[in-house]
Amino acid sequence: MATEVGLDLVEVAPSAKPPVCRIMDYGKWKYEQRKKDQRAKTHHHEAVLKEVRMRPKTDIHDQEIKVNKAKQFLAKGNKVQFTMLFRGREMAHLNMGRDAFNQIKEELASLAKLERDFKMEGRRMTMVMAPLGIEKAK
Repeated sequence: MATEVGLDLVEVAPSAKPPVCRIMDYGKWKYEQRKKDQRAKTHHHEAVLKEVRMRPKTDIHDQEIKVNKAKQFLAKGNKVQFTMLFRGREMAHLNMGRDAFNQIKEELASLAKLERDFKMEGRRMTMVMAPLGIEKAK
């Protein structure tokens, strides 16, 4: 029947009893499947981790600029890692870093949720925030 019509006989479900076969153009089906996979890939947005670095002595205005950049990253659907780098005697003033991170958390509360609260890793304090609705950011 398939050769009369000029199509292929394709086994769809080999494990079924009896095996299920379909008469179709196999080349066309493979082409459509490949196109469907490509379309799904282009609409897929993978959340990327972006980093915003600062120091405890970062000025208020400079900190606002960095927070605005983080807002742009979050609007695109990316996660943002804030990193506070401490040098030398700045390690005695960890409270400055905590205060800055608490201020950032409050400022970004409407756009992002806290994924990982700030913690010390050697001489750096890190905090990760993720966008509230990754589906909306697509």
